[in-house]
Amino acid sequence: MLPHDERPYSFCPLCGGDLELRSVKPTEPDRLVCRRCGFIFYQDPKVAVGTIIRNGDDHLVLVRRAIEPGYGKWVFPGGFVDRGEQVKSAAIREAKEEAGLDVRLDHLLNVYSYPGRAPVIIVYVATMVGGELAVDDEGLEAKWFPPDTIPWGELAFQSTTDALREFLGRSG
Repeated sequence: MLPHDERPYSFCPLCGGDLELRSVKPTEPDRLVCRRCGFIFYQDPKVAVGTIIRNGDDHLVLVRRAIEPGYGKWVFPGGFVDRGEQVKSAAIREAKEEAGLDVRLDHLLNVYSYPGRAPVIIVYVATMVGGELAVDDEGLEAKWFPPDTIPWGELAFQSTTDALREFLGRSG
């Protein structure tokens, strides 16, 4: 059985026939297959980027979300990569959109994925090189945090917690 967020389709995109969950190969998870034409609907993961942005004082920027999931909780700037968009370009774009900052990507921190969840999150470490701290319609506020004041209990996602801990060299 696929997790709920991976079963949003009922009909075949080719012929409109009903889709059913079926074993295609014994070594793979069940797939949505069209009962009429046999089309296999592979549901690929969504790719997201996040950027841990530092300023000259080694403070990190976090944005309080104005949307679900995670309304009112803190994240570093990030979002989904558009089809055909370079991952690094998406990270730079999201930093500008969500925090108003121009950044230089310093290095890849890590790639995070979780069982039963669609997104694969690619997290970069970046340095602010311009712009003014601000939020768009997806944020309630943006703020610089010294590492010892990060609101650990108010972070929106497991990937946010995991990446910040890894970046700061902290365990659980």
